[in-house]
Amino acid sequence: MKLTANDPQLAAPVAGASAVTPAAAALAQIADSFDLRISARAVAVAELRRLLGAWRRHEPGARLGEDPEELHQLRVTARRIDATLALFKRQLPRALVRTRKATKAVLRNLGAARDLDVQLSELAHYCENLSDEERAAAEPLQAFLERERERARARMVRSLDSEPTRRWQETLLQATAAEADTANGADPAMVVMPERVRRRFRKLRRSVSNLRPKSSMEDYHLVRRRAKQLRYATECGAPMFGKPADEMLRALRRLQDKLGAHQDACMAQTRLAAIAADPSSGLPPATLFLMGRLAEHYAQVTGNTRRTLTRSWRKVRGRRWKTLRARLGELYESAEASGTLLPANGGAAEVDFEPSAPALPGQPSETEPRTLKH
Repeated sequence: MKLTANDPQLAAPVAGASAVTPAAAALAQIADSFDLRISARAVAVAELRRLLGAWRRHEPGARLGEDPEELHQLRVTARRIDATLALFKRQLPRALVRTRKATKAVLRNLGAARDLDVQLSELAHYCENLSDEERAAAEPLQAFLERERERARARMVRSLDSEPTRRWQETLLQATAAEADTANGADPAMVVMPERVRRRFRKLRRSVSNLRPKSSMEDYHLVRRRAKQLRYATECGAPMFGKPADEMLRALRRLQDKLGAHQDACMAQTRLAAIAADPSSGLPPATLFLMGRLAEHYAQVTGNTRRTLTRSWRKVRGRRWKTLRARLGELYESAEASGTLLPANGGAAEVDFEPSAPALPGQPSETEPRTLKH
């Protein structure tokens, strides 16, 4: 049995009780703007359709290369497609989920060109406060990076025109045009989405707990990826989760901004070191000296980001997560009461006691209340 906004079970008190349960009341508010009967597969297909529309809007501009933001948005779209396929891999057809391999290939080519856009933009910003002589020393580096970007963009366009990319798009279009559902695809979104969000929060929490003062760029990049996965899962369920999702998303965006600045600075340092070590670059001594100063600047950025990351993580794992987790628990209880809850193992739902969310290295952790999962 499934509940709708007009279901009497949401309005009538339980026998022997004086009022509806908090979970039922909360669910009634959600039901005003969200169809509780919708399947997880329907949510996934709707999201993929939206993303394919975004791809069509941004691909022409990304090909032209006149506005770097178009390439940025195309890359974000591809990343979100991959995240949606991963998020609903149990509800979507296997042939569609297998396109993740092609999605990742597209992402690599878009990323190579986008990274150079970012580095050129950062170089221009850095040069704004330099003297004329120092800006002149930066010009050979700028020209070198622009040549690298042109090569990366040429590879990107060839990738977009390639047969594997065309097949990837056709598979996505055909799958999202089909209306047929499957047994797994019929899983209610109100059951699937809360579980996905909880699982992604646990993954993010584990990756944060593994950070150390001297953790590598890869360790911090993993945290960034986990934060994006949690953000995308929360966004997919936001109509169902309500205001708690909005507050959580704001905190996640701030965390991502910090981690994005860290990643960009690390990538720029690595590229500068590779250019300086390459004799064929032909850069003059004055430019190499400036590159050393620029590398020091990026080192300061990464250091500052690591020092301020604790506050951003605390805002994610603190009150905002507890409030969202309570909403997830309300959905779980309502699904259980309505008979919608169907554990994957076919048995009774399992109670999971969620451990304390860790702080970053050197910070105390907080004890968190228990939560439910299936």
